[in-house]
Amino acid sequence: MDTKVIPIIRQEGCLLLAGPTASGKSALAVAIAQEFDGVIINADSMQIYSGLHVLTARPSPEEEAAAPHRLYGILAPEDYCTAARWRDMALTEVESARNAGKLPIVVGGTGLYFDILTKGIAEVPKISEDLRARLRDKQQLEGNAVIHAMLREKDPAMAETLNEGDTQRLLRALEVVEETGIPLGDWHRKAPNGPILEGARLWLALTPERQWLYDRCDRRLDWMIEFGSALDEVRELRNRRLDSTLPALKALGVPELIQFIDGEMELEAAVNRIKMLTRRYSKRQLTWVRNKMCEAKLSSAQDLESLKVEFFPFIRRFLLT
Repeated sequence: MDTKVIPIIRQEGCLLLAGPTASGKSALAVAIAQEFDGVIINADSMQIYSGLHVLTARPSPEEEAAAPHRLYGILAPEDYCTAARWRDMALTEVESARNAGKLPIVVGGTGLYFDILTKGIAEVPKISEDLRARLRDKQQLEGNAVIHAMLREKDPAMAETLNEGDTQRLLRALEVVEETGIPLGDWHRKAPNGPILEGARLWLALTPERQWLYDRCDRRLDWMIEFGSALDEVRELRNRRLDSTLPALKALGVPELIQFIDGEMELEAAVNRIKMLTRRYSKRQLTWVRNKMCEAKLSSAQDLESLKVEFFPFIRRFLLT
């Protein structure tokens, strides 16, 4: 007997699946899409860029072929995707899936993306490309100390909270106050606005045991380096001589592997540092899930079959309510 169901609220329902890196989200999303006729929509801030399929742990070609995937690898590494821009693209994909009679499944580990999708955000006016390019050129030529000093003059409160080595956030804060005359912190304190995800939502979250997750992250990176062509991806990216402040150039592992390629770091040291940074990142993701996803159905299961047993009945009840 076919156990699949036709979702009665499919035209308005949406699944949101979150969890730390390496927790098994991609495989679970495919299983859900196959069982409930869904479309998988990316909510990972690095997997949206092309050129880093392996290092950002995008779904495998087999997984992408097994179910419709949207917003994966759609932007060039030299592009800049803000949370608001992702939200707009994600809402378009959700609407498209619903119009096609399919279940939207938003999947990822970027907590900010889920926040802005469901709660809105106080949006900063668009920054002119001329200003953005001018400040990035200045940073490249004169360094972060000059950018930090400029920010301290115009937005001392924000400058106090930012480390001089945090290039991306320094530039973002400076370009906002330069463009608008209003400090970034003041923008953040404004009431959230903008379009948000409407309709019924079902939150699902993976919360595996921490040591198991750390071990899985380590093994996955070893595979990426030895068999997964992660080094080749970073070499190709390095050869394009892109601005080092671009988000894609800040993806986990990219700065360290560039240092190895440039002869500034031994491979073992680079890999060990990437593992350490990945563990820290996964810990922050777990904390976000536990603190922010109070409405979610949680699971600490460590294999796909157990996750399906836990989640599928829950999804069916949601779709038939």
